[in-house]
Amino acid sequence: MDEHNDVRWKQRFDNYEKAMVHLELALQIQKPDVVHRAGLIQFFEMSFELSWNVMKDYLTEQGYTDAKSPRAAIKKAFETGLIEDGYGWIKLLEDRNLTSHVYDDATAIKVEELIRNEYYALLKKLYSRLKTETNA
Repeated sequence: MDEHNDVRWKQRFDNYEKAMVHLELALQIQKPDVVHRAGLIQFFEMSFELSWNVMKDYLTEQGYTDAKSPRAAIKKAFETGLIEDGYGWIKLLEDRNLTSHVYDDATAIKVEELIRNEYYALLKKLYSRLKTETNA
């Protein structure tokens, strides 16, 4: 085990944890206006970017070197049992591209609903799993 990689995934996890706190705060706003919705989507984007990067770093620490892209990291995380819903994560990855169209109100509302109803749970489950690992 490479000590640098072990520290790296834990440092990245700390940033993931901070992003998740912000996302959770944004999700508490039940009827967001356009500015709050944009913030929620931004916190989701940050949480997702950090999630796949922490997966990659964690997998590297475990000896896997083939998880260099978001899709590859998600697939390897599913194969190794780090995440359970591989299909949901791939859908999240694909729908993440919708966030570049948040200037359209209908798309922004759709993205918000996906975050609330599907994607937050995936991000939170990964967070909980990795939090257990950091405490081990």
